[in-house]
Amino acid sequence: MVFSLSGIAAGQKNAPSTPKYTNHLIHEKSPYLLLHAHNPVDWYPWGEEAFLKARRENKPIFLSVGYYTCHWCHVMERESYSNPQIAAIVNRDFVAIKVDREERPDVDGVYIRFLEATTGGAGWPMNVFLTPDLKPFFGGTYFPPADRGTLPGLPSVLKNVAAAWQRDHEKILGTADKLTQQLAAYSGGSVAAVEPSALQAAYSEMRSDYDATNGGFGGAPKFPRPVALEYLMRYSLRGKNKDALDMALHTLDAMARGGMHDQLGGGFHRYATDTTWHVPHFEKMLYDQAQLALAYLHAFQITHHDAYAATTRDTLDFVLREMRSPEGGFYSALDADSPLPGNNQQSGEGAYYVWSAAEVNKLLGNTDTPAFEYRYGVHPDGNVSAPQDIEGKMRGMNVLYQQRSVAETASYFKTADQAMGQQLERDRKQLLGARTQRPRPPVDTKVITAWNGMLISALARSSQVLHEPRYLQAAQKAASMIETHLYSRETGRLKRRYRLGTAEVDGFLSDYANMVQGLLDLYEASYDLRWLNWALRLQKTQDSLFSDNKQGAYFTTFTSDEHLLWKDREAYDGAEPSPNSVAAMNLLRIWQMTEDETARDRAVKTISTFGGQLNKTPETMPAMMSAYDALTSVQRQIVIAGAPQAADTRQMLDLVWQRYLPNSILMLADQGAGQQELARRLPFIANMRPKNGKATAYVCQNYFCNLPSSDPKVVAHLLDSEPTGK
Repeated sequence: MVFSLSGIAAGQKNAPSTPKYTNHLIHEKSPYLLLHAHNPVDWYPWGEEAFLKARRENKPIFLSVGYYTCHWCHVMERESYSNPQIAAIVNRDFVAIKVDREERPDVDGVYIRFLEATTGGAGWPMNVFLTPDLKPFFGGTYFPPADRGTLPGLPSVLKNVAAAWQRDHEKILGTADKLTQQLAAYSGGSVAAVEPSALQAAYSEMRSDYDATNGGFGGAPKFPRPVALEYLMRYSLRGKNKDALDMALHTLDAMARGGMHDQLGGGFHRYATDTTWHVPHFEKMLYDQAQLALAYLHAFQITHHDAYAATTRDTLDFVLREMRSPEGGFYSALDADSPLPGNNQQSGEGAYYVWSAAEVNKLLGNTDTPAFEYRYGVHPDGNVSAPQDIEGKMRGMNVLYQQRSVAETASYFKTADQAMGQQLERDRKQLLGARTQRPRPPVDTKVITAWNGMLISALARSSQVLHEPRYLQAAQKAASMIETHLYSRETGRLKRRYRLGTAEVDGFLSDYANMVQGLLDLYEASYDLRWLNWALRLQKTQDSLFSDNKQGAYFTTFTSDEHLLWKDREAYDGAEPSPNSVAAMNLLRIWQMTEDETARDRAVKTISTFGGQLNKTPETMPAMMSAYDALTSVQRQIVIAGAPQAADTRQMLDLVWQRYLPNSILMLADQGAGQQELARRLPFIANMRPKNGKATAYVCQNYFCNLPSSDPKVVAHLLDSEPTGK
């Protein structure tokens, strides 16, 4: 029986000054692996040394996969892997391997598929038993340190597996062989032409799963899944479907009001444990901040409601404040757990973020406290119910959420809206200041290339829409950091992870695809061809390393890794978009920016590789459906001719940035070397000039341009007009 709990991060353990145990993880850089380096379990990192030991001793491998901000991974570390008695069983009967899933998503992906197929669910910690040739035969997620009713404890599992290995050795090998063959057959992709009806079907399936009361999709736990919201916003534009837009906006509104949104410090926690977005799992992941910042930004472009812009700002400002490395890259995550105030020896999930009513009253005083409690849902006995407090550590505490609006609060307390807003903002800052004095959640200081690419996109686009030059500066610095520390000019290749001065682990498809996307967005925000040229070079490297030349699309891992049981073409758009989905959209943009038909052909092949799945279950791949929407929509090229820093040029550019134009590219004809370089790829740009000395917009589709105009009203009309054509 498998008990599946995926989760969040625990507090950082303080190793003793002279550790009693040290294992083979001691020289690793991953914070998650180093957390286990002084366990009595004799952990090895993933690699030939461990595999050779397993083959030589004919022992099964105990593979444990997790990540630094995984709460239940840390629970197992404390309960079981630090226990000498349990460690003795592991060391006697198994070869133990620890993997950080964020460093090695390829390894994680193989064994997650096994766990899903054999148990019907998966999550982290993931604990899988392998034959010495790495084929899985049994696994689960969280195991307690002792039997709990029908839930077996880790010692029982270890003893039973070891006994079965001795008793049924040949049978286990045969079963593992058969399972591996079956799983490898589903390595992703079912080639077919995508049916246009899939666009409507994707919307309809999301509609059937939509929570019309609380926003979002399905029940608890409830995940944000920005890829679905992005598709709905696109689809609403294509089909003039107000319902699709309302679903996306309602979900964004509900998340922003809920406790999943950090009401004091900004940014978003990983997911909600309930249906109302109230009580989160408290870790904060970089990839969530990047995707949600963009989703709220696009909502602002569509509606021009300031609340969406404010949420984008508070999310990016949180990242710049708390997740930025000295070199300019961005860290992976903040832990969910942190030391309890006044008791640094114990940690609790959400301890940094939750409040008792007494704490609020002590800080704000009797005059301000009632309004703050009314607005943010603070209750004397706490507002976290037992089902959301699994470990019982939040009893009597409050997760702040927007129970009522500022206007409702002002009305209830018979105060003017503006005065109440000022009071609540003052009180919010006071609580935030007090919170910063608490022990902070540990930070996973890995810089992951893929996730930095996502954030570069969010920063670059937000810099123009929100008129925030510091966001553009941060995006440029992050890109330079990746170029300096995680990229080889000699080979053209990326590394995935940077920490403690070293870059290690060859980049995966997600690292290339997300960096290409980030650089394309950075070019469109800065008009600096350095970024476009690097994006094109990375795309060529991606094509050479990851292309599946037989079936199409891309393998998600480097094709020469001999230790993987199979090579995946990842398709599912989940917490992160599938790298194949990102790659398809990148290729379509490159086609538009360079007129390179090869890029378009690759995009078509990538999309059609998953055509069978898109026709059957399009809601599982909303980001790929967005790429299909782009492929089958009229693409517009918008070129502004003018001096880059001139006021009239900035005005023309802003006309574009203030609109939601997902199937458009934006370029600047700067009358200099940059324009000449662009024209070598796109000859139609060569003769674009300002008219009558004024910045001029050329709004084109399929490289056929409307009459150029330097009149902002005319340009606005052209941008707002529906494109004609396919």
